[in-house]
Amino acid sequence: MVRGTLEVLLVSAKGLENTDFLSNMDPYVIITCRTQEHKSSVASGKGSDPEWNENFVFALSDDVPELLIKIMDSDGTSEDDFVGEAKKVVTRRHLMHKKKTMGDGKSLHIEEKVK
Repeated sequence: MVRGTLEVLLVSAKGLENTDFLSNMDPYVIITCRTQEHKSSVASGKGSDPEWNENFVFALSDDVPELLIKIMDSDGTSEDDFVGEAKKVVTRRHLMHKKKTMGDGKSLHIEEKVK
């Protein structure tokens, strides 16, 4: 049963490792909350410091949701490359989280709001 919504604003990422050797990578993000999944647009040619500024809404039930945020590099005709991921547990008391550190100087800027 749906009890509310989780709004996620995907802002940007910084310091990602470029997985393309001859050009800037084309990153995108897949955000998963239980069985719900949203995919961002591809930040074509944005390389290691992409910006998206995209909103996603997830339906919430009573239990505590965990967000899985996976960053990928779109490679067009070949299989997309995995860049990194972060996990975030969201509680009803948790109204906003602004930055998730992924290690090695990488960061992902997201904002969440539970309603």
